[in-house]
Amino acid sequence: MTTGSAARRRHVNRTDRANRSRTANPPHALNALAVAGFVARGVTYALIGVLALAIAFGKAAPEADRTGALQAVGAQPFGTILLWLLVIGFAAMALWRLAQAGYGVDGTGHHGAAEAQAAARGVIYAVFAFGTFEFVHRNKLPQSTNQQSQDFTSTAMAHSGGRILVGIVAVVIVGIGLYMIHNGLTRAFLKDLRFAGASRKTRETVERLGMIGNTARGVVFAAVGVFMVVAAVRFDPARAKGIDATLRSFAHTPLGPWLLAVVAVGLFLFGVYSMCEAKWHRSV
Repeated sequence: MTTGSAARRRHVNRTDRANRSRTANPPHALNALAVAGFVARGVTYALIGVLALAIAFGKAAPEADRTGALQAVGAQPFGTILLWLLVIGFAAMALWRLAQAGYGVDGTGHHGAAEAQAAARGVIYAVFAFGTFEFVHRNKLPQSTNQQSQDFTSTAMAHSGGRILVGIVAVVIVGIGLYMIHNGLTRAFLKDLRFAGASRKTRETVERLGMIGNTARGVVFAAVGVFMVVAAVRFDPARAKGIDATLRSFAHTPLGPWLLAVVAVGLFLFGVYSMCEAKWHRSV
């Protein structure tokens, strides 16, 4: 009986380990979704950075946001093919984030703030995917972030309590921006990476890209939120700005276009970092 009990215990232990392994490691299909999503995000931010840099140096360029990035891609040789790849990438990111919301961000099935955040990101990328599909399939360009920001502010303020709603949304956006800055400066993003087989130089390079990129992205988000706060305080929807108008406002600071150029380079580097995430993100 002792031998039989030991055998049963070994079988139970093996089963438990197998179950934990399946829980801790997402299916390969989810890995593929994550890779495609990070690449699509990386391409978009790299293009936004390039467009912003062109604006800093006085060059004619589309709006420096996702809408402008889509226009830039569509104008390239094989642009239609590239746009379809972005549709696939954004849709993949949406599915991956939504899968995280249900499966558990850390692979344990736990549902909390991290899973709620993943669900929100999934919805956002689903909107990106649909907007890109509309552009490539029907030549209907998504609204610019400038127009979206002003439309939301104007519509909200037309209703009772709308001004308070705008203020709350603005504070949330500022908070997201500050979190991104903190994430970059403290290297907190490293917890989401695994560098199995990577050299020390590679790790240091990705770390620098993450620091600069996340910080620059956070500065832009925080500034967008600040402009929305101003719009709420002054009851003036026209003061709300999207990413493009916010970036252009950097060129009118005492530092002139150089501040915009620095932020533009930072956004480009975030795009490169996002592509690195496609390879080294811990959930991939």
